[in-house]
Amino acid sequence: MMTKEDVTMMILSAKKQAGLTWEGIAEQIDMSPVWTHSACMGMNGFPEEKAEALVAALALPQEAASVLAEPPTKVWEQAVPTDPCIYRFYEIVGVYGPTLKALIEEKFGTGIMSAIDFDMSVTKVPHEKGDRVKVEMSGKFLSYNSW
Repeated sequence: MMTKEDVTMMILSAKKQAGLTWEGIAEQIDMSPVWTHSACMGMNGFPEEKAEALVAALALPQEAASVLAEPPTKVWEQAVPTDPCIYRFYEIVGVYGPTLKALIEEKFGTGIMSAIDFDMSVTKVPHEKGDRVKVEMSGKFLSYNSW
């Protein structure tokens, strides 16, 4: 029986062998690169038609489509990350998390930004001191209910 981890390894192998980018794969299945990568890593479940499109695009076994469509179990390593790029995001949340929370509450009230009804993009922005990484996130505001 094939697991999400098995399918992730197949995807990574097929991507490398074909010399594809996440943007290229996302274009083929008509989804965003951020969502496509996250779903390929098992953090989101593919809609059936997108799972079928990915399987076709990467020439994966047909069984992989049903695995890709399974709901995710969002578990990740809870230790401080050691990869420098991922650590910087961890650091940003540690340093600016309380600031973001305070500003969100000032503008919207008490609540959270959804990570389910959510969009994110990563773009390269030329800059005279060196190219910039621009990460944009947009999530639906969900207010806390008071009973």
